[in-house]
Amino acid sequence: MATKYLRIPRLRRVYVWELPVRFYHWLNALAIVALIVTGFFISNPLALLSNKDASHQYTMGWFRFIHFAAAYIFFFNFLFRLYWGFVGNKYANWRQFIPTSKRFFREIWVVFKIDILMLKKNGQQQEHLSIGHNAMAGFIYFLTFIAFLVQCLTGFGLYAGMSTWWLPKLFAWVPALLGGDILTRQIHHWSMWFFILFVVIHVYLVFYHDYVEGRGEMSSMGGGWKFIEEDVFEKNLHQTPNPEKTDEKK
Repeated sequence: MATKYLRIPRLRRVYVWELPVRFYHWLNALAIVALIVTGFFISNPLALLSNKDASHQYTMGWFRFIHFAAAYIFFFNFLFRLYWGFVGNKYANWRQFIPTSKRFFREIWVVFKIDILMLKKNGQQQEHLSIGHNAMAGFIYFLTFIAFLVQCLTGFGLYAGMSTWWLPKLFAWVPALLGGDILTRQIHHWSMWFFILFVVIHVYLVFYHDYVEGRGEMSSMGGGWKFIEEDVFEKNLHQTPNPEKTDEKK
C-alpha cells in the first residue's frame, strides 16, 4: 500500500511586527470598537424614563465623552502610524500598502484567485506568500487609511462647532465644503459601516491564513514573530528595501 508523506518546509523565525506596530494595532482596534458602539447610541439616543432630575442622569453624556475621547486616541494613533510608515522596518513601510510596481498588481491578482475564487493552479499558491502583508492585504489597508482620514475629517468637522479647543476648530471647513452638517454626518455614518465590514473580513482572513499556511499569523500580532518558509524568506529578502532591518532566527 502506498504511503503519502507530508512535505514540511524548513521554516525561519522572522521578527515581522515591531512593538510600535503591535501597539498601534490593538489600540486602534479598541478605539474603533468604542467609536462604533458609542456612535450607534449617539445616532439613535436612548429614551430613558426616570423620575430623577435630568442633571443626575448623564448616560448619553458618557456615551458622547467616550466617543470623543476614543476619537482623539484614534486620530493621534493614526498620525503615529503614518510616521512609522517612514521610520519602521520594511514590513511597516508605506511601500507595503501603495501599488508601485507591476509585481504588486500581479500579486494582488494571484491572491484574489486564491483567497476569493479558491483557485490553486500552476503552483501559484506559493507566489502570493509574503513575509509581512501580501499585496492585496496591503492595498486594502491603504484604502482603510483613506477611510481613516475621511472619518477624522468628518468627525472633527462635526465636533468643531461645539468644541472650545483649537484642534477640532481646524476642521470647521469640512461641513462647509460638504454642504452642511447633515451630509457630513451621513458620510461619517456610512464610513462606520465600512469599518464594520472590514473588521468581519479581516478577522476571517486572519484565521483562514493561519489555518491554511500555519505561519503563526494570529500570534504574530502578539509577539511579533512569524514562521516563514526558507525559500520565501530568501525571495522576499531581495525584493523589498532595507533588508538589514530584518531580525530573523532559524
